[in-house]
Amino acid sequence: MQQIVIPNYAVLELTHVVLDYNGTLAGNGIVSEKTRQTLSRLTERYQVYVITADTFGTVQKELEAFNLEVIILSSSDHTREKAQLIQRLGAAQTAAMGNGNNDRLMLESAVLSIALMGSEGCAGEAMQAADILCSSIRDAMELLIYPKRLVATLRR
Repeated sequence: MQQIVIPNYAVLELTHVVLDYNGTLAGNGIVSEKTRQTLSRLTERYQVYVITADTFGTVQKELEAFNLEVIILSSSDHTREKAQLIQRLGAAQTAAMGNGNNDRLMLESAVLSIALMGSEGCAGEAMQAADILCSSIRDAMELLIYPKRLVATLRR
């Protein structure tokens, strides 16, 4: 567990990180080398879950080398399914990252949520649900690796 004290905002006690895959962690189903390096460091500190419909059919191969859990969405309501994962893990100990409309409830549920404005863009509902908006997945993951960055952004 990583405890992060953010003055006049919150004391976060994070154990889990849930990442959307396409548009967040991967572009066109592929994880870049720089993102791989940052993801490796993130998995050393947190239990990481990647949740996806696996649109491109690449997630298992792309992430097989990492100490994380891949969850393939199976219901007809991916928005609710993602939020249910946050609840099962414990919303108070979970950070979430995503960029799509189907990430909104997941982002609303997690104690810390980061929306990504990448090459796919970011759905307005995801942005509104997030605590922070980042322009790259590496920047977003590094907020958790270097938590003083979170403090600088969120303190009041």
